[in-house]
Amino acid sequence: MSRTDLAIETSGLVKSFGGTRAVDGVDLAVRAGSVYGVLGPNGAGKTTTIRMLATLLRPDAGSARVLGHDVVAEADEVRGLVSLTGQMASVDEELTGRENLVLLGRLLGLKWRVAKDRAADLLDAFGLADASGRLVKHYSGGMRRRLDIAASIVVTREVMFLDEPTTGLDPRSRNQVWDIVRALAAEGTTILLCTQYLDEADQLADGIAVIDHGRVIAEGTPSQLKASIGSGALHVRLLDPDQRPVAERLLARELSTVHLEPDPAALSAPCADGNRAAEAVAELSRAGVRVASFSLGQPSLDEVFLALTGHPADDQTEEAEIAEEELA
Repeated sequence: MSRTDLAIETSGLVKSFGGTRAVDGVDLAVRAGSVYGVLGPNGAGKTTTIRMLATLLRPDAGSARVLGHDVVAEADEVRGLVSLTGQMASVDEELTGRENLVLLGRLLGLKWRVAKDRAADLLDAFGLADASGRLVKHYSGGMRRRLDIAASIVVTREVMFLDEPTTGLDPRSRNQVWDIVRALAAEGTTILLCTQYLDEADQLADGIAVIDHGRVIAEGTPSQLKASIGSGALHVRLLDPDQRPVAERLLARELSTVHLEPDPAALSAPCADGNRAAEAVAELSRAGVRVASFSLGQPSLDEVFLALTGHPADDQTEEAEIAEEELA
């Protein structure tokens, strides 16, 4: 991949807070027009990385370029080319949805009529037209999140930074935000997506960098990362979630390592041997554990993260938490 194909490029990026390195030599190469996931737990360094790329923080060492512009030497140029949607909504709760978007349009230089038309188009596209006259403080969490993303594209930018855009949302709202991200990518916007949700990266990202303790520990497509741990996995979903502890104990006896999925009725275990997988499922049946479905296939990204780091994706260290709090 040539440098002209890259929308985002970093080399040895470093940022410290006190004695803690929140970002410790991150190298990224994000192809223009792609959705690129930066995947890691809370405190891994994702937010710090994205804030450096958006020129909100100055790197201590290393370099970063966005659309060919250095984020330190050409910070003003970078700001004019990117948009950032952070973890917290940036819209004004005391204004209506329409007023928020019109105000942002005017601040970004749009004429009054153009700003009103752009606001109307976005409210319609994001499913907020019926609520456009209501104060934002009366919006649900999912509605606020959609309005926040709409606000970030009142003027379309070539690069969009999304920092955990679905944190705290219910499944329906998450799916709506995913649809918005897919639509933006289809229009050619380069999207850097920071997330701690492995299924989100799997659903949206063309490429993924896994970050742990401020360092990139693996990089590739979702399929490549799943293949990197070198084995298949048995995925089991139970009819009764209350039986999962029994199923976990039985599968651990048959297959050693067992991973509990976010779905309370699901669990999985590394297994490349179809005969062993069949025997493990048969053992569940003999023990009276009711199985709704099972399959033998690639491991989940949760299992990949566990294999790469030695700890689950929702773990975080005290030092990492302190570093992230320094950004508040």
